[in-house]
Amino acid sequence: MTLQSAIVTSSYRGDFERCCLLCESMDQRVTGQSRHLIMVEGADVALFRQLAGPRREIVDERDLLPRWLRPFPDPLSLGRRRIWLTPKGPPLRGWHVQQLRRLAISALLDEKVVVSVDSDVVFLRPFDLGWFQRNGGVDFFRRPGSVAFLDEPARGEHRAWSRRAGAMLGIDAPATTDEGYIGTLLPWRTDTVREMKARMERVGGRAWMSILVGGRALSECTLYGRFVAEVEDRPDRHVPTDVELCHMYWNGAALGAQALADFSRGLAPHQVAAGIQSFTGTDPALIRRAVGLI
Repeated sequence: MTLQSAIVTSSYRGDFERCCLLCESMDQRVTGQSRHLIMVEGADVALFRQLAGPRREIVDERDLLPRWLRPFPDPLSLGRRRIWLTPKGPPLRGWHVQQLRRLAISALLDEKVVVSVDSDVVFLRPFDLGWFQRNGGVDFFRRPGSVAFLDEPARGEHRAWSRRAGAMLGIDAPATTDEGYIGTLLPWRTDTVREMKARMERVGGRAWMSILVGGRALSECTLYGRFVAEVEDRPDRHVPTDVELCHMYWNGAALGAQALADFSRGLAPHQVAAGIQSFTGTDPALIRRAVGLI
């Protein structure tokens, strides 16, 4: 039996054009989801509401996050960016809060599977979410030992994420691992997220969101990955895989028309989506033409 799935996207007004591309590509090429939920800051709800539809909902982060975590203009960027302040931990950036939203909504949904898709991703080929389910289990992305092959700054950052995830989950040893759990188009089981939440609260002795905001070394994928691999121990629920379905351009110069065409041709046969990190400054209009959404 196929488990009901929802797609969730965390976004902000700076990514609105890219999020429009994501929605258009999903409407044309993606099947198998009950609904698509886009989570944004309260100030961005009105802008994003124009993307709402019969199976697409705009979710105000104020309905997901506690009252003691609130956004303010970041004085270090002269107000161009936002920063989230809380009495329970250090100031948080938007990429931290996007993770908090995904974790929060995944624990609340009635759907059994939640698929996280970033707003700078676009689907290039037909794709049904049933792909993620087989033999009663849900795909669990894991690349054994992959962190060891990253460059030194990235390796240190990934290990810090792993170390903190282990501490929040009460994993005494190993303190950190080189397992890679991070991807752009990943399914989670919502029952697993709820059990992970309960585990964190037993270990930390307080609400899981209070635990999460206590530090800035945070990777929701690593947290979920270590829980599944080292705590949950339910092989009937998960099917390990190292297949990455989304081809990513993480950093570098903005891509022009020819570079985008070359990038698209670089997809492996199993890859159904591509992501051009918004910070590269690649023109969304060029992306639109390159992926055939005109």
